[in-house]
Amino acid sequence: MRKRKEIHIQVIYEDNHYIAVNKPAGVLVHGDETGDFTLADAVKSYIKDRYKKPGDVFLGVIHRIDRPVSGVVLFARTSKGLTRMNSLFQDRKVSKKYLAVVNQKPDPLEGTLTHFLAKDNKKNVARVHKSEKKGAKNSITEYKLVAGLSGYFLLEINPITGRPHQIRIQLATHGCPIVGDLKYGYSRPTQNKSICLHCNKLSFEHPIKKTHIEIEADMPTKEYWSFFV
Repeated sequence: MRKRKEIHIQVIYEDNHYIAVNKPAGVLVHGDETGDFTLADAVKSYIKDRYKKPGDVFLGVIHRIDRPVSGVVLFARTSKGLTRMNSLFQDRKVSKKYLAVVNQKPDPLEGTLTHFLAKDNKKNVARVHKSEKKGAKNSITEYKLVAGLSGYFLLEINPITGRPHQIRIQLATHGCPIVGDLKYGYSRPTQNKSICLHCNKLSFEHPIKKTHIEIEADMPTKEYWSFFV
């Protein structure tokens, strides 16, 4: 039984098959060994209350973003929607855009990072390799500098692949650890223990309606993000 906690959710897209919310940093998407109340729990409660649904509410977890990361998270409200959207993610037909704040200007200002990443599940960290190695998967991330102020820099990130902690470790390996990301080399935590990484946009063709969908989540406005609002 998970420990109940009030999580304010901002619904940014909703139809009969899907619901997307702007996840606050620090909230788990899906349950783990901590037993903490999750974003999925909060979204189920929202659906149950709004639509007066009796019994259990179906909610399919399509993808996850790390606990200290904020931004767009998309859930399925039907099993049909879950199956079809899972296929889109597996076939890399979903475009994801992130924003990150770093305190080192990237060189070059725009580029593509390519590494082989392996996940150490016991320590919950990714390991980077410059060449092929057993258990490591090819990982590609595009980035570009979009703004700079007071010694901090806002990057737009396009992850081509979707490996665990991919953006975090690839930026750190490039000499630009994300602000607040102690796990990958940043020097100090943020006040709320989040990291300055935000999934601000998902784009895809709706697998049931066959219309183009673009879901955007407002950037956080506190701490280091405030330089760029």
